[in-house]
Amino acid sequence: MSKWFMSGLIAVACLFGVYLLATALPDKEEVADNGPAFVVPELAVDAETSEQIYQALCISCHGDQLQGGAGPELAHIGSAMTKEQLYKTIKEGRRGMPAFEKRLTEDELLTITTWLASHE
Repeated sequence: MSKWFMSGLIAVACLFGVYLLATALPDKEEVADNGPAFVVPELAVDAETSEQIYQALCISCHGDQLQGGAGPELAHIGSAMTKEQLYKTIKEGRRGMPAFEKRLTEDELLTITTWLASHE
């Protein structure tokens, strides 16, 4: 008797779930973040520091002349991506690129971002 009761209860729960999926669930909506968007501040390009960071962390994938290799070429990355996109990519990583959030300070992130953005 309890087998039939449990089977019936499971069947009713499944049917109710299908009903909810088909009719009652609202459409997903993107939640708008009304907070201020991050903007990379305008900084003077510090080529010496940026090149040191590049040689230490980026050269193995992006090449010694920004020509690319395992990673994409960066010689004209400033015209392909905004500073904010570059900053986010360097900080959080993307596709095969590791995140450098824990390996670079905020100042170093901003320095390398500004330098790369100047390569148009």
